[in-house]
Amino acid sequence: MARAQRARAQMALAFETTYGTAPAGGYFRIPFASSLLGAEQPLLNSELLGYGRDPLPPVMDAVTADGDVVVPIDAEAWGMWLKAAFGDPATTGTGP
Repeated sequence: MARAQRARAQMALAFETTYGTAPAGGYFRIPFASSLLGAEQPLLNSELLGYGRDPLPPVMDAVTADGDVVVPIDAEAWGMWLKAAFGDPATTGTGP
């Protein structure tokens, strides 16, 4: 699958209400400077023995999704990036 590059790239962000459950809605477009996000699923050699000299075909490893996102410091979206990195703010006490 092709990826959008440069001016055509867009990122949609939504927050989970329950950990591990994809949000059904509430997505919004957010600006970003660059992104190297991706997923891969490498192959592992089979560890089973007892099938003679011919090795068994490789098995799929777990999917790993990681990468970097470079965030611009702008007045409109900076709060959303902070919430994405650190979670909801915890306010204690009253007054300033």
